[in-house]
Amino acid sequence: MINYTSAYKNSYTDVALVGGGSFPQPGEISLAHNGVLFLDELPEFKRTVLEVMRQPLEDRRISISRARFTIDYPASFMLVSSMNPCPCGYFNHPEKKCVCSPGVVQKYLSKISGPLLDRIDLHIEVVPVPFNKLAEAPPSENSISVRDRVMKARRIQVDRFKDNESVHCNAQMSSRLFSQYAMPDEAGMRILKSAMEKLDLSARAYDRILKVSRTIADLEESDTIQSHHVAEAVQYRSLDRSNWGA
Repeated sequence: MINYTSAYKNSYTDVALVGGGSFPQPGEISLAHNGVLFLDELPEFKRTVLEVMRQPLEDRRISISRARFTIDYPASFMLVSSMNPCPCGYFNHPEKKCVCSPGVVQKYLSKISGPLLDRIDLHIEVVPVPFNKLAEAPPSENSISVRDRVMKARRIQVDRFKDNESVHCNAQMSSRLFSQYAMPDEAGMRILKSAMEKLDLSARAYDRILKVSRTIADLEESDTIQSHHVAEAVQYRSLDRSNWGA
């Protein structure tokens, strides 16, 4: 199931997203349970609306309290979002000039809080590709091959957690399972330690990097998490860097 939600002029409310109302109803995050929730132009959502997603992203459920009762709705969804690097959209563009001042760019990016970013596994900066590079691009891997590789990785994870009824994939691992399933080799730990210190990452970001590293290793059908798996996972956290977009 794919649930698509887009922002328009900051009009989306927290009730529409997480649920509630006088007679509580599920919101978009519960309607996307076991599916994908796509939020287009993430900074265009009101910050208060985005912040209410912190609990369901962590707990995979949302609690709505009223005077006489509390309702729990399921909210185990995959959050996918997109955003421009600035209001005009041309910050760091290789050919077009950005018309936004540094303060405007920073204000725009700061609409996404650190605690919310910590709960997002991958932050990928995508820069425009010139036409000549597009024309020269070699054939990419076909989707059937990608699907087969993903399905193999999912089968590895299902087998890994077969004795744990509450965990079915790496993303659902708790911290206590890391030492058993998600500890990298010595070289990988050195890379992770360096990234934590240089990027001033939080403990939650540490957990996310380990989970992503475990998944990258599964995609390669590797029993151990090696240094290049950790390095790749760190590179997938662009917004944790102070010079993001520069």
